[in-house]
Amino acid sequence: MTTAVSSGLIGRLRKPKWDAQPTQPASVLLASAGGPFAPAAVSEAIGRARSDDSAVAVVSIARLYGSAFGLPNPGLMPTKAEMAVQHGQVDGVMKTLSSSGVGCYGQVATTRHPARTIARVAQARGSTHILVMVPDAPRWRRIIEGDLVRAIARRVGPAVTVEGVAT
Repeated sequence: MTTAVSSGLIGRLRKPKWDAQPTQPASVLLASAGGPFAPAAVSEAIGRARSDDSAVAVVSIARLYGSAFGLPNPGLMPTKAEMAVQHGQVDGVMKTLSSSGVGCYGQVATTRHPARTIARVAQARGSTHILVMVPDAPRWRRIIEGDLVRAIARRVGPAVTVEGVAT
């Protein structure tokens, strides 16, 4: 009986590993699977946010590549330099948005599944428009990685507009 009590107490005292999902409302979500944000997409997000009188959420994905023997491997995590690049991209877009007078929130997420994470962020924030950066990639890469815009649209449902913007 003491082990059940002590394990429950340890679980409550342990620091959580991840930050909670931000839930500030934003009608427009500007998303990238790790690539740069297109200036045309930022200006379109500003226009949509002004017409909806709402804020813009900016999310960038730092890719986590696979696992080793079915177990997570620290060598597959994004490096500090990669995370700094992602934070820099989000900060740059947020400066542009705030200088234009639009409210904005930024987030960098680490995941193996960008479509799933972007869809969860959109649902948590109540977004009705998602602008996804689509990198110019060779055909073989698009076949292997799949269509990000289509995967997000499938997950969020028909009430949310998902558009791909070429970078």
